[in-house]
Amino acid sequence: MSIRKTDFVEGEYYHIYNRGNSKQKIFLDEKDRERFLKLLYLCNSKKRIDFSNDIVKRKLNAWDFEKGESIVNIGAWVLMPNHFHLYLTPKEKTEARLPFRNTVTNFMHRVLTAYSKYFNAKYNRTGSLFEGKFKSVHLENDAQAKYLFSYIHLNPVKLIDSKWKEEGIKNKKKTLIFLNSYRWSSYLDYLEIIRPENKIINRIDFLNYFDSKDSFQNEIFDWIKIKLKED
Repeated sequence: MSIRKTDFVEGEYYHIYNRGNSKQKIFLDEKDRERFLKLLYLCNSKKRIDFSNDIVKRKLNAWDFEKGESIVNIGAWVLMPNHFHLYLTPKEKTEARLPFRNTVTNFMHRVLTAYSKYFNAKYNRTGSLFEGKFKSVHLENDAQAKYLFSYIHLNPVKLIDSKWKEEGIKNKKKTLIFLNSYRWSSYLDYLEIIRPENKIINRIDFLNYFDSKDSFQNEIFDWIKIKLKED
């Protein structure tokens, strides 16, 4: 992974994403998704944590591992069959001893390298798993941030309605039932469902978008409608 020309700035917010090389699937089963989520938790640390040595060989539950202070704050995430999205902000500048000069690049380098090694070993493959280095978009205003928040949490809807982004969500009840059963995003965390994955996100550095669980479910649909009308 090459070093980026521009730094990720402390106190700013970013959309981070990547997909499989040649659009291939990067998550083939639940174990793959679970490993990636555990890496989002464990790699978000000032410590150098090796999943095989620190977790597997010691027969520990990754969610119970005391990883110490995090280096980025994650506000939202979603896993799709061949890509992922994150919404995050760096907490501070990286210490000089770490390989990259900013916390976001260090964090993503750890996650993607560890997951690629796991995936290639499991499926007996070689070569790059991801389509180049991860992509990033700097969020410049509150409206853009709210739209991204909605977009990330509604992204899985394409699995049941491939044209929802172009044509809008036609059946909100059906969509809510599906989202309530989809484990692979932070949607359930904002519904205050207690689960180990709660540890991935940290809402402290993110805007308080919603007053309640009901307003969360309603407003993510509203922000998508606004964007569709603008387009």
